[in-house]
Amino acid sequence: MEQLAKIWEDVLAGKGFDYGLPIDVSTHGSAIDNLISTLHYFMAALFVGWGIYLVYCLIRFRDRAGHTADVTPRNFSVPKYLEIGIVIFEACLLVFFSYPVWAKLKTDFPDRESSLVVRVTAEQFAWNIHYPGKDGKFGKTNIDLIDGTNPVGLDREDPNAKDDIVSINQLNVPVGKPVIVELGAKDVIHGFFLPTARVKHDAIPGMVFPLWFNTKETGKFEIACAQLCGVGHYRMKGYFNVMTQEEYDNWLLEEEKALSEGV
Repeated sequence: MEQLAKIWEDVLAGKGFDYGLPIDVSTHGSAIDNLISTLHYFMAALFVGWGIYLVYCLIRFRDRAGHTADVTPRNFSVPKYLEIGIVIFEACLLVFFSYPVWAKLKTDFPDRESSLVVRVTAEQFAWNIHYPGKDGKFGKTNIDLIDGTNPVGLDREDPNAKDDIVSINQLNVPVGKPVIVELGAKDVIHGFFLPTARVKHDAIPGMVFPLWFNTKETGKFEIACAQLCGVGHYRMKGYFNVMTQEEYDNWLLEEEKALSEGV
């Protein structure tokens, strides 16, 4: 009862219906959560309304002695107006709520120069994360170079590839800095899913999809695959690590040291 009371207080206060959702560490997550809240309130209202109408019909038109069924066609205007109202509400929900959120995420990309740009390549059953290194330039890749130790086929002979960093199932980002992800896949369709960052996008072989997000809290979270991609789908799990800038810089130094030592 206390939990129900808390939910009702949040509803009256206009807070988002975030019960059961993962924590939100992204700067755009509140808009998505509010959209989910609105949809839940709307569907709850429809459910309760239809439930009340069903109970009314069961009582009003129940079988009673001395009463016979009236099958004369009737024309009621209220249902028509309700249907029109629902259609208008759904159109407003799409145009004024859903589309602005979608458009901001799909078209309003941050400046690449001030963002962390990474390439994420999915495969059965791992996430390969490719960082451009200190020079900010990705080295060339070659499909013929892909093997167990080089999952993205990075050509280390290319000058731009000398400082590139490749990690498996570990996406490290600094908090408060925009992150642009260039998403692709090697084999089948995968679903790149960062629940706490409210990011989800299909990774399709032969195609590269740009997406972006920004974070507001540090922590260690999960990368999940949101598409059934094979018998090992259940274990296609990675880690999404949001660090302070100092922690991120220290991690980069350690990776650069390992590269220079040939580890």
